[in-house]
Amino acid sequence: MLRALTSALRLPRPWRPLRTRSCASHGATRDPEIQVRALTGRDQGITEILMNRPSARNALGNILVSELLEALAQLREDQQVRVLLFRSGVKGVFCAGADLKEREQMSEAEVGIFVQRLRGLMNEIAFPAPTIAAMDGFALGGGLELALACDLRVAAASSAVLGLIETTRGLLPGAGGTQRLPRCLGVALAKELIFTGRRLSGAQAQALGLVNHAVSQNEEGNAAYHRARELAQEILPQAPIAVRLGKVAIDRGMEVDISSGMAIEGICYAQNIPTQDRLEGMAAFREKRPPRFVGK
Repeated sequence: MLRALTSALRLPRPWRPLRTRSCASHGATRDPEIQVRALTGRDQGITEILMNRPSARNALGNILVSELLEALAQLREDQQVRVLLFRSGVKGVFCAGADLKEREQMSEAEVGIFVQRLRGLMNEIAFPAPTIAAMDGFALGGGLELALACDLRVAAASSAVLGLIETTRGLLPGAGGTQRLPRCLGVALAKELIFTGRRLSGAQAQALGLVNHAVSQNEEGNAAYHRARELAQEILPQAPIAVRLGKVAIDRGMEVDISSGMAIEGICYAQNIPTQDRLEGMAAFREKRPPRFVGK
């Protein structure tokens, strides 16, 4: 069992540069529906994925899903990405959920295939580095499922509206909502929110524990993004391998009994022992100086 766990918990392969940052391979005349940006200066190590499909309020259609999958596949290999931040370029909305107009044109078989693909996207957001969703507006249905797939969530207290509203459309959450929401809030509360299709403000979501932070909106309509960026800046100085292994230990440990979880923690801890960053952390403590972690 321990051998299988060790194999499953190996660190990602060494990074390689992205082939492209445009994600516009789906047509030369069409604007891309996402933009990927690696920040620089004091924010170096933060990468943003900006969803920008204003005509459909960032609804998750075939093209947007394809571009997100393409970007995540490339970024997964890039160990210079220490924090991945999801945000919206459309004011007042994070992601309005599935593109129901597009789905209405699909056959039953095509719907099943697309939802399976959407579920796969949410699994890919379970990224090696920490992920943060910045919700300055509506995050409904699949939009909230996308945020639930992230490690941390920040919402505007009043302008963000969150909910798994699928039952109000004759559907049920199909991209991880029935699994991730109860793991986040507990079974009874998750059932209440899904059964009723209730919508929550950012402030209400924070009170329930659905989001980590709820902030007052600013005139530009991007207060949640700025708070999410501040949160990412708090993560940046920490040892990146230790952060990634801590994420693995938590995520895998939550799926098993505590004895197995302790074994997973031990495997992760053992992988961190030979790193340069562990030695640097001890040296910095001894010399009373800030550590300089390099991710090795």
